[in-house]
Amino acid sequence: METFTGIPTAASDFYAELEDNNNRDWWLAHKDTYDAVVRVPLESLLAELAPVFGPAKLFRPYRDVRFSPDKSPYKTVQGAFASNYEGVGFYLQVSADGLLVGGGFHSSSAAHLARYRTAVDAPVSGAALAKAAAALSESGFGVEGQKLKTVPRGFPRDHPRAELLKHKTLSASLLVGLPDWMDTASAREEVARHWEQLRPLVDWVIRYAAP
Repeated sequence: METFTGIPTAASDFYAELEDNNNRDWWLAHKDTYDAVVRVPLESLLAELAPVFGPAKLFRPYRDVRFSPDKSPYKTVQGAFASNYEGVGFYLQVSADGLLVGGGFHSSSAAHLARYRTAVDAPVSGAALAKAAAALSESGFGVEGQKLKTVPRGFPRDHPRAELLKHKTLSASLLVGLPDWMDTASAREEVARHWEQLRPLVDWVIRYAAP
């Protein structure tokens, strides 16, 4: 594994061009660029962060077009997910817009949703989640995820954590963009710093509502 020296800003240029040339011929002609400026730097970064945040999976660059009206074959972002627990962890993405960091959970099984809602409803654990979500919002993160339009059945509509109860998935993300440190070794510490901001949310899910 190569030593991490930064994520080249050329990675964003690559995705800007891909958005205009999303076809097999262009991809094959630029596959070496993808490997050099996207895949290898991210694999190196994730390997160095793994001891703290868990092993990471770099998502496949190919879209599943079987059930989509959009038949573009390639994703216009490269995502990765680092985790020590199935379904909950830390996210990193590179696109034409630059870097995005995030974290949370995406499982929505019935059993998991029941655990999540019970924990949100309980005074101590619910207050802890509300505090973590508020801190992330104040730091510029967007708190997001799949949501119901109304509070789920069995909970009062005026519940103090009604918005959190509506969530079927819960995550937070921040578009960092193209900072000066992106293409330097300092990107490792900066990504780690942002992921640590997300740790209260991730740890809450692991403690109270693991998938």
